[in-house]
Amino acid sequence: MSEHRRKPPQQQGGGRAAARRSQSGRRAAPRGASHAPSASFGSEGEERPYGGRAEARRAAKGGRRRAADHGAGHGAGAGGGRRGGGGGSEGGRGRGRGREPEKKRFIDYPRAGKYGWRRFVPSWKQVTGTCLGFFGLLVATAGIGLAMVDIPDPQRTANVQKNVYYWSDDTQMVIAGGGDKNRQIVDIEEIPQSMQNAVVAAENATFWDDNGVDPMGIARAVVNMAMGGSTQSGSTITQQYVKNTYLSQEQTLKRKITELLISVKVGGIQSKETILAGYLNTAYYGRGAYGIEAAARAYYNKSAIDLDTSESAFLAATLNGPNLYDPAGGQGPGASAKENTERATNRWKFALRRMVEIGELDQSERQEILTKGFPEPDKPKPATNKAGQIGYLTDLADNYIIANTNISRNKLDQGGYKIHTTFDKKKMAALTKAVEKVEKENIDEKKRPETDKYVQFGGASVEPKTGKIKAIYGGSDATVHFTNNADYTGVQVGSTFKPFVLSAAMEYGIRDPDLPPEQTPEQRTIVSPKSIYDGDNKLKVKNYDGTIWHNEKDEEWHQRNDGDESKGDIDLRTAMQFSTNTPYIQLAMDVGLDKVRQTAEAAGIKKDNLPGWRSPSFALGTSAPSAIRLAGAYATFAASGKQAEPYSVESIESKDGEVWNHDEVAKVKQGIPADVADNVTDVLRTVVQEGTGTAAKPVDAQWPTAGKTGTTDGNKSAWFAGYTRQLSTAIGMFRVDDQAKNQKFLEMYGTGGQKSIHGASFPAEIWTEYMLSAMKDKSPQQFPEPSDLGTIVGEPTPTPPPSPTETEEEESPDPSPTTEAPPTSPEPDPTSTCRPLDWECRQNENGGNENGGEENGGSGDPGGGEPTTEQPDPGENEGNENGNPGAWFGSSK
Repeated sequence: MSEHRRKPPQQQGGGRAAARRSQSGRRAAPRGASHAPSASFGSEGEERPYGGRAEARRAAKGGRRRAADHGAGHGAGAGGGRRGGGGGSEGGRGRGRGREPEKKRFIDYPRAGKYGWRRFVPSWKQVTGTCLGFFGLLVATAGIGLAMVDIPDPQRTANVQKNVYYWSDDTQMVIAGGGDKNRQIVDIEEIPQSMQNAVVAAENATFWDDNGVDPMGIARAVVNMAMGGSTQSGSTITQQYVKNTYLSQEQTLKRKITELLISVKVGGIQSKETILAGYLNTAYYGRGAYGIEAAARAYYNKSAIDLDTSESAFLAATLNGPNLYDPAGGQGPGASAKENTERATNRWKFALRRMVEIGELDQSERQEILTKGFPEPDKPKPATNKAGQIGYLTDLADNYIIANTNISRNKLDQGGYKIHTTFDKKKMAALTKAVEKVEKENIDEKKRPETDKYVQFGGASVEPKTGKIKAIYGGSDATVHFTNNADYTGVQVGSTFKPFVLSAAMEYGIRDPDLPPEQTPEQRTIVSPKSIYDGDNKLKVKNYDGTIWHNEKDEEWHQRNDGDESKGDIDLRTAMQFSTNTPYIQLAMDVGLDKVRQTAEAAGIKKDNLPGWRSPSFALGTSAPSAIRLAGAYATFAASGKQAEPYSVESIESKDGEVWNHDEVAKVKQGIPADVADNVTDVLRTVVQEGTGTAAKPVDAQWPTAGKTGTTDGNKSAWFAGYTRQLSTAIGMFRVDDQAKNQKFLEMYGTGGQKSIHGASFPAEIWTEYMLSAMKDKSPQQFPEPSDLGTIVGEPTPTPPPSPTETEEEESPDPSPTTEAPPTSPEPDPTSTCRPLDWECRQNENGGNENGGEENGGSGDPGGGEPTTEQPDPGENEGNENGNPGAWFGSSK
């Protein structure tokens, strides 16, 4: 250590070390009053020159301390301090500096008399005082807030805005939704006591005793909001009533604090009965129903006063989240009918148990209710009165908005939006007029009740290249017939599916029979429409390698043609022209059913509309896309393979301006190669000009037209789908009693006074009537000339089939029907939700119906279907163009 930094010898006696040595008998001679050196310093009594180490350091630096003059204060007193004496004759604790004690401050922080980290540790008095002060400030702030906040006018805030819907030409279509809510206010006397008890038990058991707020619930809500969650948690019935009646639905801290203050005021002014009635009249129960009266009618078709305890417990459960508790299913993933039913059942049981716990229900009565089972509500019905086709249009637009924008159902129902749709007013009127004309001229329910009752029509018209839905026909009236027949219904499309088989064969090609199933494009052979296939009746369906196909019961499949006709060797164009089944079912097997499904998806049909694709009958139309999807897929052919998703909403505006525009999400892709699509169109033009679709020739005479007929097994549905370059339209017809408990598709033999219904009959008539009107302001546009595509497979034989005559068409079923394959139970997509008429989906969820799924597209799916072993008598049940009784199984032995 350097010389100038060495510590000088310390004076003997001073400091705590000296005191300790004195007590222990060590050298600790007291320092004299004049600081004379001690005789005992060191081992030889060497004197210590200073009174302590600190003083020695100060002295070495020329310090300012007067060490000698104040010797009396360093140890002379009675009780010496830590570093010196007690400070004079009184002793006392003191610092070596001998300074005066610090004066007390009003806020003693950092704390006087404490050293190091202890100076910053508040005393218990400070902690207590701070807490009391904060609580007092909080009470004062709440008092000021309560004094300043007034209860808003419920009439002003409850006046929710309406939504305005516009046609494609921006003229107003209808004012609906939003302010047009399905709500009827009822007094507390009109709400059954069971409903009141169920809501209190499930939502807020302390309702009758609390002051309107739950401080702990508010704290949880604030924490949830800070973490990005909902601020709803912990709200009392009073708070929810205040939010529904007086405030906006925004989830912010400011709104939550305002809700708290107003809730305290409301709780102190209004009676509990008024608050409970207000909440039950303003809450949303799902199905478009606001208030308990509308909810009772939406779910059980009765007045609220007539609800029993079990039904009340269920409606109380829906308040926990209607979209996830409606047994019919909701919007989005995780809201299927099955999942919702399970949630609703558990919540219903919870409400009943809580009613027992709070003393509002006897345990014996609860057990009796549980024994009867869950009170299954009625099927959904439109909540608002939108007559005619308008209800179908607004519902279609609403569903599109919820599924494709960030506007939730709750936000949409709050109203205030201007919704610009793609619907063409003139085309809508033309389609409705066409259906009503054909129906009026041919369907007579009174004259033929056994055959003409329950007849349904559905249709859709889509613009190629854009995907705009220009018109739909959803049914007779949205306030009477609640299912939109233009949307998914579960109705099979029959031979209108065959163009996808041909498209797959021209894009992917057939497989080499000498190679394994998985083959590269180079190993496959692209097929020309001139290719020859066997058109004989009862043809054995073969695998691509020539071996006979068998189902899981080792049964062969013998495919039948319409009218059991054998056509011999026939090219694919002619087979499409007359809708011959056997060439196309074998073509699909040669290409691969997976490739056929892939092509259908690429054209625009949803994957979950294509069940049972592993069965050969898949090629003949056992799938059930909606009229909208079928029209959209045919629009892909019309647009030379460019696929655009069908859509119904162009843009959405709020009071703050445009909030969504379809142009931001519009996607058009090349779903099918252009040369393939143009060749399919060329083949379908033959169907209209010389085949089963000649009913559409009046349209083709003015605008080049392509199309295809389709009829299903048992004559349970019939279709015509066709297109010009500018417009694609699909029309379907079927029979079903949508009010029956066990619903199923009914046969149409004899309907309309005809022996049977085919795509070439009423559906084609409606299509032609509509298209003549819808296209009258359009200039003719030619389809592109098809290229010479593919290889001619097979050896042609010059045996052209006879052209159909009017008499032949009446006597034999239209070659466009689709026959169901043997029944199967395709596994539904776990993310999908059963639609109202999707009987196959419903049977899978409910454990089967009286048909075992046979009515709805059963197919001999080797992956799990159970094909029938019955062989229909050709004399009793003619095969149709898709072949399910048109197909029969025989032993392979």
